[in-house]
Order: sequence, then structure tokens, then C-alpha cells
Amino acid sequence: MNDIMRDLGVKSDFNAIASLIDFSGRHVLDVGCGPGKVARELHGAGAIVVALEPDPIQAERNRAAAPLDGLAFVEGRAEHPPGADASYDGVLFFRSLHHVPVSAMEPALAAVARKMKRDGFLCVIEPSVTGTHFPVMRPFHDETSVRIAAQRALDLYAAPRFARRERYAFRQFPRYVDFAAFVSRVMGQTFNNHDRERVETDEVRKLFEAGRTAAGDFVFEQPMLMDVFWSPAG
Repeated sequence: MNDIMRDLGVKSDFNAIASLIDFSGRHVLDVGCGPGKVARELHGAGAIVVALEPDPIQAERNRAAAPLDGLAFVEGRAEHPPGADASYDGVLFFRSLHHVPVSAMEPALAAVARKMKRDGFLCVIEPSVTGTHFPVMRPFHDETSVRIAAQRALDLYAAPRFARRERYAFRQFPRYVDFAAFVSRVMGQTFNNHDRERVETDEVRKLFEAGRTAAGDFVFEQPMLMDVFWSPAG
């Protein structure tokens, strides 16, 4: 296994993995796809995509969107991925592993490994608990323990199942025009049931104000971690 972490600079989630892998013609599973932004980017890069979403509200929205050949939205949980064993070239978790219940992380990683071809890959992108964006979220949505649990699950349950591990870091800079835009974004996530009264507090406003730029908007740093595992051991 490779313990050296390579810095990819400033990239979107899709561009981080696309800088390493050509997705043209690859059959991939996007686990915890949310509204499907990255699934559509994968499809646009030539991949055949199955996008799995556990939240029933978001899953229904995905199914109601205009259909695309080669992109299928499916409702389901990470520990019960669709498809036959050894059928995917790659499985991807974009900021979704930490949303899997901690007790289900091991069976989820075992299940997706079974769905991969022998020369396939598993990509897991997770936000770190560092940077300036995380403290703004923490008063009403503290993900410290689950983000740490996701990294531990990769060490314990993913690494032993693959022949090779590659580790990467990259950065993103979320930008908001004002506090209302920030609130709108976090309240618009169907998989997180936030209480608006806990978001619109003096504490959160003060933390948000720390991101003000000279231009008058608000910018924060979000460091990201990406692990790519190759060739499931079977």
C-alpha cells in the first residue's frame, strides 16, 4: 500500500478523479449520488453510470429528471449495491461514505468490492475536518466523528481488500454571496434535515463573517481527501 499523499491542487471532485482515470467506456457505480451532479459529469466523460441514492426524496427527484442513455438512477443503500458481482470497472463514493451508518461501513465496502472486476478501482472522496469551511458547519452539523470513522473504515475494511492504494489531497474554496445564500444551500439538502433555527444563529453568523473577502463575498477553504484502491483481492 502507498502511504504517500500526493497533492492535486485546487480541483472539483470530478476533476480530481478524472485527472487520474479515463472514464470513456467504463461501467461505474456512483454510491450516494445526491442530486447526480458528478454522475452526470461521469456520463459526460463517456462512462456508463449507475447512480445509487439512499434518500427517497432525492432518489425520486433523480428518477423524475430527463432520462439519458447510459445513466441510470437507482434508490438503494451502499451495503446493497445493484448489479452482478464483478460487473463494474469502478465504484465511487463522492462525499458519501461518511453518510453511511458507521456499523454499515464495513459491509458496504465489502459489498462494493464484490461488484468490481478484478482490475477495477474504488475511489472514495471525503471532506477533511480541517480548513475554514468546516467550523462554520460544525455548530449545527458536526460531522467530526463520522468523517474520522470513514477514514478509519478505509484503513480497516477497504485497504486489505485491494492490491494497491493511492492517496491524494486537493482543495476547494466554497463561495457565497451572503449569509442567506449559505443558509439556502445547507437547507436545500434533503439528506440532511437541518433545523433553520440552529443554522441562523449569532454563533454561525460570526463564524461565517470570518470568510468575508475584500470584494464583499465570502470564501472558505475545504481540504479534500481522495483514496483510490486498485484490483480487489476477491
